[in-house]
Amino acid sequence: MTNLRTQAIEAVLNRPGYKVDFPANKTSEFFAKNVFTKESMQAYLSGEAYKSVLEAIEKGSRIDRKIANQIASGMKSWAVDKGASHYTHWFQPLNGSTAEKHDAFFEKAENSDNVIEKFEGDMLIQQEPDASSFPSGGIRNTFEARGYTAWDPTSPAFLIDKTLCIPTIFVSYTGEALDYKTPLLKSLYALDKAAVDVCNYFDKNINKVIATLGWEQEYFLIDEALFFARPDLVLTGRTLMGHASAKDQQLEDHYFGSIPDRAYSFMQDVEVEAWKLGIPIKTRHNEVAPNQFEFAPVFEEANLAIDHNQLLMDIIDKIAKRHKLKALLHEKPFKGVNGSGKHNNWSMMTDTGTNLLSPGKTPKKNLMFLVFLINTIKAVHKHSDLLRASIATPGNEHRLGANEAPPAIISVFLGKLLSQTLDEIENKVSTRKMTPDEKTEIKLDIGKIPEILLDNTDRNRTSPFAFTGNRFEFRAVGSSTNSASAMIVLNTAMANQLKEFKNDVDAIIAKNVKKDEAIFRILRKYIIESKAIRFEGNGYGEEWLAEAEKRGLSNIANVPDALKAFISKKSIQLFSDNNILSKRELEARHEIRLENYKKSIQIESRVLGDLAVNHIIPTAIKYQNTLIENVKGLKELFGAEDYDEMATPHLLSIKKISRHISNIRQLVVEMVDFRKAANKKLSCSDIAEAYSKEVRPQLDKIRYHIDKLELIVADEMWTLPKYRELLFTR
Repeated sequence: MTNLRTQAIEAVLNRPGYKVDFPANKTSEFFAKNVFTKESMQAYLSGEAYKSVLEAIEKGSRIDRKIANQIASGMKSWAVDKGASHYTHWFQPLNGSTAEKHDAFFEKAENSDNVIEKFEGDMLIQQEPDASSFPSGGIRNTFEARGYTAWDPTSPAFLIDKTLCIPTIFVSYTGEALDYKTPLLKSLYALDKAAVDVCNYFDKNINKVIATLGWEQEYFLIDEALFFARPDLVLTGRTLMGHASAKDQQLEDHYFGSIPDRAYSFMQDVEVEAWKLGIPIKTRHNEVAPNQFEFAPVFEEANLAIDHNQLLMDIIDKIAKRHKLKALLHEKPFKGVNGSGKHNNWSMMTDTGTNLLSPGKTPKKNLMFLVFLINTIKAVHKHSDLLRASIATPGNEHRLGANEAPPAIISVFLGKLLSQTLDEIENKVSTRKMTPDEKTEIKLDIGKIPEILLDNTDRNRTSPFAFTGNRFEFRAVGSSTNSASAMIVLNTAMANQLKEFKNDVDAIIAKNVKKDEAIFRILRKYIIESKAIRFEGNGYGEEWLAEAEKRGLSNIANVPDALKAFISKKSIQLFSDNNILSKRELEARHEIRLENYKKSIQIESRVLGDLAVNHIIPTAIKYQNTLIENVKGLKELFGAEDYDEMATPHLLSIKKISRHISNIRQLVVEMVDFRKAANKKLSCSDIAEAYSKEVRPQLDKIRYHIDKLELIVADEMWTLPKYRELLFTR
């Protein structure tokens, strides 16, 4: 029997291989060939223009309009020499994707029918795209449709498909941020200033600190024929139904295994395109779940790393189509197997080459390391709910706490030996004046930190925020989200914490206490105050839920509750004090994310209702009718005694099918009623909460009965590809 499912499977099995046109030369010879790098700038810009760009990148200085014209001319020449015909301002609006509007490099010449190639400084520095269709959360009125994009010189321009792409910020007519990049850049500036002030306690030569980020991008690959045969995957990015495959990841035979041929070709293709754009992809491997994979780069400055990750997600999607594959970036496309995250490996680097979260060779360097380590823990503890809100999305709601994803409770893992070091500081440092011997003993202990960390690599995969030797890894970030959301919060919280630390230390120094002792006293205070967030055990265990509650840690499972942290008094003060986001901007982001959540659940419920009524129930009835005809035939052929024995299994199946169909019909009606009731509520917050508490649970209830029918209905009649095919047909 042929249906869409069997046709899709046949298409996969007959799919010819795809040969990647891998460059013959070394990677180093074509790396960043499509990026307006410093080397390209030197070749196409005047010395004056080049110096101006470098000062804008390194010092944040403004670029003079006259110089901007020179830069634009050189950038255009570089792009045109590489075959570009258009340019665009490339930005990251609050819908989570990237955006661009292409304009050609030409204008009509005066008094002539000819055209000339033109790209001037004002086109480079600012554009005015229509902002009316981008999420604004009430910031932009309908009659104020304008939005402004402004060049971000810290992230280099690049070429994609003969279009010059210029990374920009995106703000409203009234100046509020409508994107991720604007507050990200502000948070990086705030962190730089606060970190330099603290670094100068230890090294006066440090003049700049940058946040670094190394993301790990997880994703699934399935054949496009199977994808298009599943309307739920097409419309929602995840499977709203599907019984578990007899085999999935329980044998743990996929993780780091031999990469399947089609996936390998796809990865090679992605790497070539990524390298051309200067994205430093270094690692590729199989992830835990079947058909799940990962890319990871070398760490970079955080702003550039986030741009590169947004680019990579686009590249993954485009290259997958070339290979007749579909890349799934949803955090939980398949129930019962690992979801996909985007681990954010975050640290801070000085302009002298010191990683502030890496211990050094002297007690002084290690004290600086401890200062930044402990302040990070304190910042995470103080703003844990805000960090939780930063990664709260509809997709991540399904992932957090499931399989190997970290739990929704924010905790920090340090490792046993490093935790002991902090405990020793807590026990040995006193609020009274310390003796020289006490100071020496503590400094000697601090000097041993590099040896401690040698054999103390991270073993705890259940921690959402883990120290991994020279960085913190924020594992709870979802695979489809913009990493800037989490990094804005982390950078801002850390900047604020470092300012508080310096004020606290300076206040003690003012009382004639020596600097090192003042630092130790404040570190001890912070260790005690933030101890509740440190956890070395199993984050999946039921006992941790009780222990976390006892410690006063939040366990926020659903998105609407998590997002409330954006508009708390503490969060508003944090962002406004550091000039990152205003109260109005935070309220807008809160509303945008609530609206996104509501619409996501709404779409899922509509899709599932349609599939249940128009696909699943007719298929089940068709099979049920086959059983009924079979029962009638048995009655005609056999006597009453034999008939009862032979017909009983069929009759039981007929009854089961009827019960499941009846339940599905009833639950779909209830789901629609819940949705209608939710839509009548007045506030966005109330609507989202109703969708979370009333509509979303119906999806799981309906799924239960559909998945039971999948086990009953004859395999040849089931119209939608099953998990065993989605996860294992390659």
